[in-house]
Parts: sequence; structure tokens; C-alpha cells
Amino acid sequence: MWLFNRKGPSGFSASSTAEEVTQGIDGTGLTAIVTGASSGIGAETARVLAMRGVHVIMGVRNMSAGSDVKEAIVKEIPSAKVDVMELDLSSFESVRKFASEYNSLGLPLNLLINNAGFFGTPFKLSRDNIELHFATNHLGHFLLTNLLLDKMKKTTCESKREGRIINVSSEAHHLFQYSEGIRFDRINDQSGYSRFTAYGQSKLANVLHANELARRLKEDGVDITANSLHPGLVVTNIARYYLGIFNGLFHKIGKFVLKNVQQGAATTCYVALHPKVEGVTCGYFTDSNIGQASEKGRDADLAKKLWDFSMDMIQ
Repeated sequence: MWLFNRKGPSGFSASSTAEEVTQGIDGTGLTAIVTGASSGIGAETARVLAMRGVHVIMGVRNMSAGSDVKEAIVKEIPSAKVDVMELDLSSFESVRKFASEYNSLGLPLNLLINNAGFFGTPFKLSRDNIELHFATNHLGHFLLTNLLLDKMKKTTCESKREGRIINVSSEAHHLFQYSEGIRFDRINDQSGYSRFTAYGQSKLANVLHANELARRLKEDGVDITANSLHPGLVVTNIARYYLGIFNGLFHKIGKFVLKNVQQGAATTCYVALHPKVEGVTCGYFTDSNIGQASEKGRDADLAKKLWDFSMDMIQ
């Protein structure tokens, strides 16, 4: 598997870990929100950011699991600053509650890592009656970002430090697509539904959201970057709904051919903290290096259309 160790221009490769790509970086004074931090690459992202001195707020749906992760981080890193807050990305009410509570805390916000991901159920609607993949993976993060953007702008202005917004997407946006990219007029249409294409659509939306957000922030002259990334094929529980009883087998086989969570969290931590990423915006990263999004993922008109569509949906 020599290709797995082949380094890119950044000096890192697919086998690099989150600790390795942040080695020697001091994140003291930074505050980050990491969604979906109760397991998988979200939990590892939270751990490594805390290790580098960042104050991490874990946005989690399962508070018990989130508290266990926090306890493990603090046990390993006694100086770690970690807090846990409830956040269900599939519910607009929960997202608004989280953002309101966060904004009332008086904390700054330097890094927003939209990491939480969902994959695998048959056709299902969210609490807000929106197809569940699109609601959770895209709209929940779109709303969260909008509600926290003023806080990030204020922090950037006061701290004179660049803010960074990171959408964790997937190469699935290349592989599984509806012909039109985003089914604007058929988001909730069960006909032609596939859990793979629905997931791919939501991951394409993550890329388009970051690109249009980057354009708007640059146009406004705000010192906040927005990028998306592919973490790699990682052994996590994201496919548990789809795999069912075979989830355990997937983990046993996957550890020999896929990334582990330490490697899976590397690109997120690299884009969040590394000095080489300063000023880079509207990028798509993979294996801690600049990659290339799909043709639809680079479509500026589609990104604008998705932005307007998403604004209507969250209102």
C-alpha cells in the first residue's frame, strides 16, 4: 500500500495522523465547535484540538456518549478545555437552541467544524419533514453556520486572528449523484430515492455551501475562510444503519484496508490549525492536501442556487 504513504505538497499523506499534522502547533486562545464529536473522527478531532490547547465545545446528540468522550480526553490531557452541549442537526429547533445557548455564553468562536454525518436509512423525513440525509448533513449545518456567523465575525475582529469554517464532506459527492446534482424540486420525493445518492447529494451540498460561503465572506472582506474536505474511507460507525448486523464484520475487515480514526481526523485538524492553510478559502482538501471537488462541486451557479434554496428551507 505504498500509495497510502505517498506524501503530497503539504508533506503529509493518507497515512498521516491528526497528531502528526498538528505537531508543534499551539492552539492556545482558540475556541472551536466540533459537531458530531461523540464518536469517530469527530471525537478524535476534539481530542487533538484540545491537545493543542484549543478550547473545544463538542456539539453532540447523545449527551451521555459526549460526556464519556470528554471524560476520556480530560483524563489523558488534564489541561484540556472541553465542554459538551446538546445538538441534533436533524432538528432546526435543536440547532437554534444550541446556537442561542452558545451565543449567550460570551465565548469567542474561531473555528467551526461541521463534522457530524449521517448515512444509511431507507427513505425517512426529519422532524421538520425534510429528507433525513439532506436535513442532517446539510441544512442543520447550514443553519448552525448562519446563526454563529456574527459571533465568528466579532471574534475575528477582536482577536485579529483568522476564523476558519470547515465542512466535512466526502468523495461520495463524486461517486453518488443525482443527474441534476441537487434535486431542488424533489428533495422529499421518495421515487428514485437511494440512500447512496441521497448521501452523495448531501455531501455535494457540503462542498457547495463552503464554496458559496467563502465567496460571500471574501466579498464582504471578512477574515474567515470556508473550506470542505474528504476525510478518507474511515472505520467508523457512520454506516451502522445500513450495515446492521454486518457492522462488526466491516470494522474487523476495514482496519486492514481503510483509515483508522486517527488518520481520518487528520485532514480536518490540518485545515483547522495548520499555518500553511492560512488565507486558503473555497478549497477542497483530501489527505491533508488540496484536492479537487467534482465538476458539480465546482459549479458556482449551483452553489448560489443551493444557498437561496437552503435559506428558504430554514425559514
